[in-house]
Amino acid sequence: MTGNEQTLPRAAGNAFYRISTMTVCALVIGLSVSLAAIAFVEAVAWMNNALLISPRMRVQFDGSQWLITAATILVPAVGGLLVGVLLMKLSPEKRPLGPADVLRGVQTALPLPSGRAGLLSTLAAVTSLGFGASVGQYGPLVYLGAMMGNVLDRLNLRIPNFAAIAMSCGVAAAISTAFNAPIAGMVFAHEVVLRHYSIQAFAPTTVAAATGYVVANVIFERDALFLVQFAGVQHGYEFVLFGLLGLLAAGVAIGFMRLTLRCADIAMRSSINPVLRPACAGLAVGITALWLPDVMGVGQEALRFATIEGAFQTWELGLLVIAKIGLTALCIGFGFAGGVFSPALLIGILFGALCWMLVDATGLVATSGIVAYAICGMMAVTSAVIGAPLTTILIVFELTRNYDLTIAAMVAVVFSNLVSYRVYGRSLFDVQLARKGVDLSRGRDGARLSAKLVSELVVEDFARCTLDEPAGKVARRGSSAPRSEVFVLDQNAHLAGVFDPRDGAGDPAAPVSSVMEPVTLVFDETTTLSDAMRQLEGFVGDVIPLVDAKSNRFAGAVTEAAIIKAYLRATHDLRREENATA
Repeated sequence: MTGNEQTLPRAAGNAFYRISTMTVCALVIGLSVSLAAIAFVEAVAWMNNALLISPRMRVQFDGSQWLITAATILVPAVGGLLVGVLLMKLSPEKRPLGPADVLRGVQTALPLPSGRAGLLSTLAAVTSLGFGASVGQYGPLVYLGAMMGNVLDRLNLRIPNFAAIAMSCGVAAAISTAFNAPIAGMVFAHEVVLRHYSIQAFAPTTVAAATGYVVANVIFERDALFLVQFAGVQHGYEFVLFGLLGLLAAGVAIGFMRLTLRCADIAMRSSINPVLRPACAGLAVGITALWLPDVMGVGQEALRFATIEGAFQTWELGLLVIAKIGLTALCIGFGFAGGVFSPALLIGILFGALCWMLVDATGLVATSGIVAYAICGMMAVTSAVIGAPLTTILIVFELTRNYDLTIAAMVAVVFSNLVSYRVYGRSLFDVQLARKGVDLSRGRDGARLSAKLVSELVVEDFARCTLDEPAGKVARRGSSAPRSEVFVLDQNAHLAGVFDPRDGAGDPAAPVSSVMEPVTLVFDETTTLSDAMRQLEGFVGDVIPLVDAKSNRFAGAVTEAAIIKAYLRATHDLRREENATA
């Protein structure tokens, strides 16, 4: 048997092992994440009922107005205090975790925060939502799914890119379970998390999403997010209105995202104790809810009523949109654990319904009813906030099974994303990561290279000397060293210059300080591989010195060859991930 004949069975065996293992893992992840997501949602619903947050329970206690008033004001504030203690006193990360952390882990190949931090963040999210904070449940579910998928990476199954695929399977199962939308869950994992499509990842994420759907929809028979009746778009010119609605929704989404980050900046600069910040936001939610109770919690009841003509008055819709934007930004910025997905859905559907009411009130044009505009507004705002236009379009189709409504939403989503991407960025998560130094707008290559530090490539086989050493002696030592350059240090170990023995020592007895050259390129411990590749343009030499950014003390050197090799390896790994079939 020839070498090639021996290789083929071995390759087939490896492919069978990878396919079968990933399929089993996807089934396990899909099942476990779906059960965990259902438990998460049920725990929140139980707390909402027990703490008089849900409208249904508030109606039952309508005769005890003092109890409703006390619960409305105090429950969100107490929940904020509990969240502050959980995150600031017990969590090693001192903050809630969410989709941005998942993106960072997958795109930069860095590990997720510790399991303890993830569990505490999930508990804080349940507490936040259960006590009525104006935050969303889907962001924590995305992180929960990724965290549970990441657990299997510890099994060391020797499958390339397993960690990223396992986390994406968890995310796909979470979205599929939450929305009863398996196709949208699978696409979300690729569109937002992986940011590429490969057969190696496509198959397991599909299995995980389908498993989540079966558990949620077939076994537990969970209700859909909303049910609508829509006869179809009656007038062709309405697609122009859908496009205009998308443009306006982009402005709403941009304002929402900017205000969210602005509130986080204000919180960081404020003198309020970090433990008390969520409680302050909770108190603001409670006081506002005395007049606008729909601002508390996820707001599923308001979301469902928004598609019914006459359920809200025009002024109510306007106030709810403004209040929900402001309170959600305040809650997230001041430390509550939760996402922006659910609030974006509610803000968008209320804004879409408001736009329809304003158009209908003019009597200038006939429309097809409130449903299309509410759904278009919901998906136009949400897609811009989370950076997932394909996912949001598929959610509409899977939830409504209505082709006309899906096309209408698609028009609004396209125009919304065109504007928001140009003006603000791909999503709130991308901007959050960019503020932390992970710029995904430069592509997957840029993100991966920005996560690798050149300090990991430090070599020791180079010569160094002091300022007063004779140039002849330094030249002889440098000529026998593997690297041509000799780094000249002062008495405090600060880099003073560089000396190349090949240029000649001049007077051998003269101090090396008289013949050394200034350093043209210096790295520090914060220099990334991406930074290094840009700075190497025009550089002539063999090694680049590395100094401490704070003390400016000499810390080592990095070879140009090592940087180029690391760059090629990183880009090769990315191409292999994107084109892998099994």
